[in-house]
Amino acid sequence: MPSRAPERPRTRAGALPLLAVLVAAFVSRAGNAITAIAVPLYVFADTGSALATGTAGVFATLPVVIGGSLGGALIDRLGYRLSSIAADLASGLTVLALPILAATTGLPFWLLLLLVFLSGLLDAPGDTAKTVMLPELAERAAVPLARAAGAQAAVQRSASMVGAALAGMLIGVVGAPGALYVNAATFAVSAVLVAALIPRMRRAEASAAAPVAADGMPDGEPDGYWRGFAAGLRFLWSNALLRGIVLLVMLTNAIDTAGLTVIFPVYATERLGSASALGFLVASFMGGALLGAVVFAAVGHRVAGRGLFVLFFVLAGLPPYLAMAFEVPFPVLLGVLAFSGLAAGGINPMVSTALFGLIPAPMRARVFGSMTAGVAAAMPLGAFLGGVGVTALGLQPTLLIAAGVYALAALSPLFGQHWRGLAALPQAAPAERA
Repeated sequence: MPSRAPERPRTRAGALPLLAVLVAAFVSRAGNAITAIAVPLYVFADTGSALATGTAGVFATLPVVIGGSLGGALIDRLGYRLSSIAADLASGLTVLALPILAATTGLPFWLLLLLVFLSGLLDAPGDTAKTVMLPELAERAAVPLARAAGAQAAVQRSASMVGAALAGMLIGVVGAPGALYVNAATFAVSAVLVAALIPRMRRAEASAAAPVAADGMPDGEPDGYWRGFAAGLRFLWSNALLRGIVLLVMLTNAIDTAGLTVIFPVYATERLGSASALGFLVASFMGGALLGAVVFAAVGHRVAGRGLFVLFFVLAGLPPYLAMAFEVPFPVLLGVLAFSGLAAGGINPMVSTALFGLIPAPMRARVFGSMTAGVAAAMPLGAFLGGVGVTALGLQPTLLIAAGVYALAALSPLFGQHWRGLAALPQAAPAERA
């Protein structure tokens, strides 16, 4: 169904809140990228154990499942803006505790795991709150949703690229614990931006875009936190396309988590001989993903289909693991990662545009929260299995296994009638379909 034309002209005042939420997402995502690089390297340098590094990855990803699943309904009750501010401030405090303790009383492994867990638990609802603000803020700014979703994906990719590259430089100068001070500051900046520049959003405004009338769901919001949470899960599981997307991304996220938390840090330390090289590997991938997201934002409304969706997934996941398995030269590896990132850049905006069209506005936060939990559900297992694989089988066999599983997962949308719905995704408008 074609997108509806904007009903009001774009104004500078109307565009400012949309710009603010994109900048806030950029700042907080860049800080998270620093943590994603610094924590595994700190653990591996401190313990010398891939299994311990994988265990830290479990504690970094498990709270995404819990926070995503339970945070969505809470966001609906507290409001998008307040939830974002509170989550950023709380996450910043837990991240700040890591380097302070490491420099003073010491940071035992159990305490590091606890703080990493708490930071991730509070961070996921903050990201969800920023995401679900997008349709209303895009409407205020008279910006097409597909373009706003592409801009959001570009922001996320560029933030991860900048954060990863900054992490590589900071780790080389001040070490992994010192890099975390910068991450704590990013959370504070994000909270200030949202508090100062994004207006309060009334519940009626956030719910006015569409009634809930899909798959037998009631038009009104469920009363109570747990009923809201259950409603989000029911809606998600009742839609075959949403369910398929969650299962696919869940599996690929598990592989990518094993890569980021275990395989990449071990490869950078042992094969490349430089812990800071990890930051540049991730930055190369994110740089390509940024370009891919920008291109999709420009032309995404003209392209669609599960063939393109499958191609994006295959090129995004398979080449990096094969390149590392065959130990290509470092400059070539950077190029492979940038190319794979280019393909990955189109995935998130393609899916995000679809979700805004499939999910009614009154349920958006709780369904997005459930999806966040769903796609993250296998990430702790991926981190743990990554550590077990490198410890028991070695680095190269683990890389080849990761490549094989990724290929099988990426090809799965070629089978099943429900995947045909991908053909209409870029044209979806908010809450026009259920």
